[in-house]
Amino acid sequence: KYYPPDFDPAKIPKLKLPKDRQYVVRLMAPFNMRCKTCGEYIYKGKKFNARKETVQNEVYLGLPIFRFYIKCTRCLAEITFKTDPENTDYTMEHGATRNFQAEKLLEEEEKRMQKEREEEELNNPMKVLENRTKDSKLEMEVLENLQELKELNQRQANVDFEAMLKQYREYEEEQKRKEQE
Repeated sequence: KYYPPDFDPAKIPKLKLPKDRQYVVRLMAPFNMRCKTCGEYIYKGKKFNARKETVQNEVYLGLPIFRFYIKCTRCLAEITFKTDPENTDYTMEHGATRNFQAEKLLEEEEKRMQKEREEEELNNPMKVLENRTKDSKLEMEVLENLQELKELNQRQANVDFEAMLKQYREYEEEQKRKEQE
């Protein structure tokens, strides 16, 4: 490009864009959902042209939260969801219901159990000792089972190739004898 000698980039007017500007982006549905108006199932990974905007007055640890607007594939009803950086997930706002997720419920239950155990251990030092003994017993059982499986595999894995070849030769000789007879 040619820049004339009297060119001054400071004289170029700045473009004033609003804060809540919406962009059109191409995205995939982040989870399975069902439209509330028509009942259409929208599976995870379905591609959409969505409008994206930054949610005003909502920030998590300096990360902006985005809202996405998509349209149902059958009835064209608007579905919105937001990013949830706290849980590394998305939250459904309106227009659809999120389908059941077994893994998420399992993780939450596991976290809750761990939290209860920690609280219990904080209040009761005997419980700490009991939990340690339980954990060590469980670990010992797992190691014993693993050792048994290894021994079982070793016993079954012993293949005597010489005996197999000898047996095959005997079988061939017997077949030859039968043919000669």
